[in-house]
Amino acid sequence: MAYPGPAAIIGNDGSLLDSNASARRLIPLLEPGAKGDLPGAIRLARDTKTPVLRLVPVATTGQASGLDVIAIPLADGLRVLLLGRDPVLEAALYSALADSRARYKDYVSLASDFAWETGANGRFSFIMPSDALGYREHGLLDTDPVDLLDRWERKDVAIVFQTTRPVRDVELWARAGDGRAVCLLASAMPVYDAAGARQGTRGICRDVTEQREQERALRRLHNREQVRARVVRAFRDEVDISGILTMAAEALAKGIGACGCRILRRGPAGSMSPDDDGASYPLADLIVGGDYGSRDAAPSPDALPEELTLGAQPWEAFVGTVNVMVVTTNHHQTLNGAVVVWRRAERGPWSGDDRKLIHDVADQVGIANEQINRYETIMTLSRTDALTGLLNRRAFLEDVERRHHRLERAQASSALLYLDLDNFKQVNDARGHAQGDRVLTMVADILGQRTRPTDLVARLGGDEFAVWLEDADDAVANQKARDFLEGGALLLPMSGRPDHPLALSIGIAVCDPNRPESLETLIKRADSAMYAAKLGGKGRYHLADPVEPVSRDGDGHPEAR
Repeated sequence: MAYPGPAAIIGNDGSLLDSNASARRLIPLLEPGAKGDLPGAIRLARDTKTPVLRLVPVATTGQASGLDVIAIPLADGLRVLLLGRDPVLEAALYSALADSRARYKDYVSLASDFAWETGANGRFSFIMPSDALGYREHGLLDTDPVDLLDRWERKDVAIVFQTTRPVRDVELWARAGDGRAVCLLASAMPVYDAAGARQGTRGICRDVTEQREQERALRRLHNREQVRARVVRAFRDEVDISGILTMAAEALAKGIGACGCRILRRGPAGSMSPDDDGASYPLADLIVGGDYGSRDAAPSPDALPEELTLGAQPWEAFVGTVNVMVVTTNHHQTLNGAVVVWRRAERGPWSGDDRKLIHDVADQVGIANEQINRYETIMTLSRTDALTGLLNRRAFLEDVERRHHRLERAQASSALLYLDLDNFKQVNDARGHAQGDRVLTMVADILGQRTRPTDLVARLGGDEFAVWLEDADDAVANQKARDFLEGGALLLPMSGRPDHPLALSIGIAVCDPNRPESLETLIKRADSAMYAAKLGGKGRYHLADPVEPVSRDGDGHPEAR
């Protein structure tokens, strides 16, 4: 007999005709007087021709238990079929099954946010829990997974929901019930029937959106730190002071995907007006410190704010084809420049990470602008005469040397003028050194007011001055000397003694590219011409004789002698 529990066939006389192995527990109960009165149940079933159910006691491994036995009369009216069922075992099996289902559900819940199954038609046929991803209960049943995924991910539907082989941890972006984007890590395997035909797919999904957002936030932070580190390195390692801000502009533009960046700064403190409080500044008065990127797409200055204000929010606007942001820079609560970035309008507005990075760089630029201004101030002081503000001897000779080297290439003559005050010692002796300083300052004004921005004016020391006239021939140099002498008439009232009037003696040496000479020779000619003016009676100028011309070959080069 294939019945899983005790089974036996009882004859008309109560004898055991057939049984399975499990029926041995029933045999003792067939004896007259046995507990449970199983023989009585057999007779009742045969007499009434209806099944009779009895609970009879049995002993199992020393413990008392019971069997549900049903006596079923057979068709011949003589035999009775006995079938036994252990209610305790059945209850245990049901309990084990319930525990197994609960355990499986817990494991699935721990391993994923929801489990799913698709049918042969590719649509969801099972979802657990039923309100997965915030959809209403059973809201995903009988829907197509394509409708769940973000439109950029729909091409990958077959990889997971229609897979023909097991897949693990496939990343997909989907839409939750509230419309937000969620990142799912999906694992799946195909389901086949006994004949090997594919019936659908089973799988689990885990919501890793928060983890991915944290990873992206860390990547963005890492990117900001990298850009900030490149800017700091540029400020620290770049030797050429003029290239520091350009390197910073390039690092920032590349870090935020901008097509251009311009760093503006204020001049040294000496260039500020006395009533400047450092809290606001016209944008047009800033100078370009660093420039990188597309000049064609760069916003016009007219499209930017006219004035910058310390502590103001960044200025943002779409200007033509680009999106522009302007952020002020400062040092110790003094506005000292701005960072201007722009990128194509199709990139959309600036993100929060973009703003953080720009502000980080702007903080560093504010420090760099201050350092550059201090450096320029020091350099200016090192090249400038403290009393008159003119170039000092070292700076003048360095600049004149560079210009002298360019003369032959430019094929234009220039002039060097040496000036010396006549009777200046008597001013110091008779009226004091303070009056002498005022005289020297007035000479600086006379020379500065009568020269062009392209010319060089210097105080060489004591009462000696020099002027380099760019693109000047004999006629221009002579006229300029006369202008200086005319201005020198203002010095007369400041003379130390009436019989020793203050005046200027001027020596001129014109450098002609067709008559090349060394800078040393040029200086000596100007100096000698100045002494010739003094010997000629002071208060006058003298033009030095030109140097001998040099013959040239057919290519215009000087011929060797």
